[in-house]
Amino acid sequence: MIPSADDATDTQLVLAFDDNRLATALFGQYGQNLALIERRLGVTADSRGNHVTLDGPRDACEQARHVLESLYEQLAAGHDLGQGDVEGAIRLARSQGSLFDFDPGASRASFESIDLRKRTVRARTAAQDAYIRALKRNALVFGAGPAGTGKTWLAVAHAIALFERKEVDRIVLSRPAVEAGERLGFLPGDMREKVDPYLRPIYDALFDLMDARIVERALQTGEIEIAPLAFMRGRTLANACVILDEAQNTTSMQMKMFLTRLGENARMIVTGDPSQVDLPPGQTSGLAEALKLLADVEGIGVVGFSAEDVIRHELVARIVAAYDRAGTSGRKRERETGAS
Repeated sequence: MIPSADDATDTQLVLAFDDNRLATALFGQYGQNLALIERRLGVTADSRGNHVTLDGPRDACEQARHVLESLYEQLAAGHDLGQGDVEGAIRLARSQGSLFDFDPGASRASFESIDLRKRTVRARTAAQDAYIRALKRNALVFGAGPAGTGKTWLAVAHAIALFERKEVDRIVLSRPAVEAGERLGFLPGDMREKVDPYLRPIYDALFDLMDARIVERALQTGEIEIAPLAFMRGRTLANACVILDEAQNTTSMQMKMFLTRLGENARMIVTGDPSQVDLPPGQTSGLAEALKLLADVEGIGVVGFSAEDVIRHELVARIVAAYDRAGTSGRKRERETGAS
C-alpha cells in the first residue's frame, strides 16, 4: 500500500496483489467487482495488471482496501468469488469502519460456515452468520425476511450437512403450494410433478450444493422427500431435517399442525417473507403468529433479515427498501385517518 497524500479527507492508495490470476478474478470480468466497490463506497478504483489504485475519501479508500484484501484472501484459500461475496465484504467493511488494524483472515473466520462435500458455504452478512449459528444450536429455527437474503439456500445447506454427516436419515421439503388451500388436484401429474414447480428454489439449492446424481438417487429412495403441507397431518417426523418454505402463506392451523410434527432427533427450519402474504384478506399468517408466540420459547431460534441482507442483484435491496418505505407510509396514513 503506497499512500500519496497526507490529506485526511482525500487520499490515494495503490494495492499490489502477488498472483496475477487471482488479481484478475478479484477485479472481476470487465472490472465488475471494482465497479461495485466504486458504487458502494464512493471511491474510484483503477486497475493496471495486478495493481489497483484507489482514489477518494480516506475512510472510504480504507474500507475498499479491506474489501479487496479480504476477497483476495478468500481466492487464495481456493474459494470461488461471486457478486454476493463482494456485497458481503463491502457490508462487513462498512460495519467495522476503518479506524483499526484490519486482519482479512480474521474477518473471514469471524463468520460461520457450513462444510459440505461439494463446497463450503459461508455467511456473507451478520444476519446470515446469526442464522447459521441458530441452525447449529436449535432443533427449530425460524428465518424471516425479504427475498434474496439466503434464508432458503442456507436452510438447504444445513440440511445437506446433517444428511452427509449421517446426523439425520432424510431431508423433508415442504411448502404451501398454489394457494393456502393447496388445490393440488387441479394440476396434472403425480404428487411430485404437482408440487415441483413450487419447490423450484429448493431444487435449485439442492443441485447447487450436492452432486446431481446423489440428489436424483436420494429423491428416488425417499431420502429426500417432497411432502406437500396439506399431507403432513398425522405424521411424526423423526431422524429428519424438515424445511418449510414460503411459510408466510400457511394458515394458523397449518402452522400449528406442521410444528407439532417434530419427532425424535429431528430438526425443523421454517422460512418465509412476512411482507409477501398471499392469504385471503383478513386471514392471519401462520408464520406471523408463530413468530409472536414462540419468539421467547427455549430451544427455538428466530432470526430476522432485512433489505440490508439481500445478496442478489444490487437493485433487489433497493426494491425491497422502496416497498418497505411505501408500506410504512401507508400504515401511517391509515393510523392518521383512523385517529381523525
